[in-house]
Amino acid sequence: MSNPRAGKVAERIQQIVARRLEKGLRDPRLGFVTITDVRVTGDLQQASIFYTVYGSEAEQADSAAALKAATGMLRTEVGKQLGTRLTPALEFIHDELPESAQHLTSLLDEAKRRDAESAALAEGAEYAGDADPYEKRDAEAEDERG
Repeated sequence: MSNPRAGKVAERIQQIVARRLEKGLRDPRLGFVTITDVRVTGDLQQASIFYTVYGSEAEQADSAAALKAATGMLRTEVGKQLGTRLTPALEFIHDELPESAQHLTSLLDEAKRRDAESAALAEGAEYAGDADPYEKRDAEAEDERG
């Protein structure tokens, strides 16, 4: 965000929504939701709220439906506490970052395991031919020819 005001508004929206979700909604579908980031457009008309949900895919889908149903109430809450002329429209987006990080961690673990296997194989390995296959010439023989 190049606009410093948009950054401040985004930070404030994150605090307001997180505090409201901490108090709880009346929707039983809402699971353990964490607000990870908020991005506001430069004209302060749209706010994209990124969230994560702890639980299974069914619980994540239920929480997404609960957040969508509560968007109007949450926008009203943001409007009351934000104190700006216009209240931004809220959009909830499931944050894929934790799943991506977990996938990358598993790939790194696999690479470490394969490196350890390669190192173990190389430790007891012997050369197929001579240890040094390159022909060596004596310095004296070079002098006699030259």
